[in-house]
Amino acid sequence: MSRRLQLQKILESAKGLAIDPHTCRPAVYFQPPSSVKLVYPCIVYVLDGVGTKHADNKPYMSTKRYKVTIIDKDPDSEIPNMLLNMPQCKLDRPYTADNLNHWVFSLYY
Repeated sequence: MSRRLQLQKILESAKGLAIDPHTCRPAVYFQPPSSVKLVYPCIVYVLDGVGTKHADNKPYMSTKRYKVTIIDKDPDSEIPNMLLNMPQCKLDRPYTADNLNHWVFSLYY
């Protein structure tokens, strides 16, 4: 199983996510096209880059960085706490748009 699919399973395990009626799975979306109708609360994540460590002027380790956004109507949602407890994850910014609360994280996985 690829690392991204492992991450998908971890994100789907978050308590409190809606169930997407089209897939009958937790509402976790990887790089969804604009035609996908999101159900809330949900997690949307996209590949955001690669972190590379160098030694002796050569790359020796690369880790993909994902931008993970939790979207929920509840401003006191417990879903962000799951990500706050993950290693190599940090909260970039919270914001509100269209009466929805967003928490944006950077996650190396």
